[in-house]
Amino acid sequence: MHDTYSILRHFADSWMLLAMTLFFLGACLWAFRPGARDTHDEAARAIFRDSPPPVAGCGKGCPGCNCQPKDPT
Repeated sequence: MHDTYSILRHFADSWMLLAMTLFFLGACLWAFRPGARDTHDEAARAIFRDSPPPVAGCGKGCPGCNCQPKDPT
């Protein structure tokens, strides 16, 4: 009779490796499916959803900022 370690080692080397490989491939295919682009774009912009819009001029948004771009003419 085999000991428990050998049985679990055989299971991990064969079926568990196959199961983890199939799970990895399934997760990759699910993440890169054609219809997921909008979902991923929305998730990427989620941190900026409540941010104020950028300030014109230098962009630093300092109170009382006078650093407007100079007129090139």
